[in-house]
Amino acid sequence: MESQETNVQTYSHDHAAESKHAEPIGYGTYILVWLALIALTALTAVVSGVNLAAFTVVVALVIALTKASLVVNIFMHIKFEDFIFKIFLSIAGFTLIVIFTLTFADVYFRR
Repeated sequence: MESQETNVQTYSHDHAAESKHAEPIGYGTYILVWLALIALTALTAVVSGVNLAAFTVVVALVIALTKASLVVNIFMHIKFEDFIFKIFLSIAGFTLIVIFTLTFADVYFRR
């Protein structure tokens, strides 16, 4: 019984020592990011009403990418995770892009 308790204590101590997470983000940062997300949403609404020809979609996608990166890095704390989590997230994003590209290509070539 003692050996199990010792193993649990050793594991918890080793795990705490290996954790390299930064200090938690303060409330002020969360509020600033939230305000930035609101401002970017308003900017998206404004851009949708402006005639930028072919660049309207590009500008809207850049704004959406900026908002997504803020959410992933700050609210989901990926910024403070190990490198392997960032690799897995990148692989998932790349897979999503490939699926979208193949879907759009399929729709385009059906015409």
